[in-house]
Amino acid sequence: MVYTLEYKTPKSLLNKGMGFLSGYSHSLNPYTGCSFGCSYCYVRQMPVSVFRQQPWGTWVDVKQNAADVFRKELYRAKSKGPVTIFMSSSTDPYQPAEAKEGITRSLLEVMASNPPDFLLVQTRSPLVKRDIDLLLQLGDRVRVSMTVETDLEDIRKHFTPGTPSIEARLRTLKLLREAGVPVQATIAPVLPSSEAFPAKLLPIVDRVCIDDYFMGDGSGGKRTRSLGIISKYQAIGLEEWYHPQAYRKVYERMIQVFPAKNVWISQKGFEP
Repeated sequence: MVYTLEYKTPKSLLNKGMGFLSGYSHSLNPYTGCSFGCSYCYVRQMPVSVFRQQPWGTWVDVKQNAADVFRKELYRAKSKGPVTIFMSSSTDPYQPAEAKEGITRSLLEVMASNPPDFLLVQTRSPLVKRDIDLLLQLGDRVRVSMTVETDLEDIRKHFTPGTPSIEARLRTLKLLREAGVPVQATIAPVLPSSEAFPAKLLPIVDRVCIDDYFMGDGSGGKRTRSLGIISKYQAIGLEEWYHPQAYRKVYERMIQVFPAKNVWISQKGFEP
């Protein structure tokens, strides 16, 4: 994916946890925009994207000097009560720009020296393994939630051609877990997958979260529907997977292999 970078100096980093993220005190986005450009991303329908001239996925704003701003905000927030952070809600903190810019790492360095009560890192990028040293410093106050919507690489390429391979994500989960970093596999949104999916996850994680457009896009699926995402399913003859009950198929498969208490549904699976 070809994208342009712009450098912005933010006035604030921490946003109040609301709606789907009401289980958190704050959300944190190291970047605005995301070059992964996933076809179904609900952020495409949010003001941050709608009022931009360039298509979603072709631009990224880098929040320079973010660590300095965040350090002060985190100190203030902790003085008022427990701080739980979801990183990130409208971007991927480990999208390609992070390899050079290091904004996410700079924020983790701040948290390593002044830990929040809990941090969830939501990503689909193997780059997260670069920061194992900092994640380990947070101990059980952190969980890395790796998006693995499917186990089928052709499905991944159809819906999200600009993202890392499924195999690379699974290898990263395994590496993180072996290093001692708490992890979960997040099947969100549910995409068509095989019956073998649970068996592929079992040696790698002990916690799975399942979510879909209808539960997870913050509007009962309306944002995603307005993107015309159904056409992506029709193109491959798998419309039955675009349905409010499609997640049940994946859930039933998972609990044949995982203890039911380790398979979480939607909002609860993302919470601290």
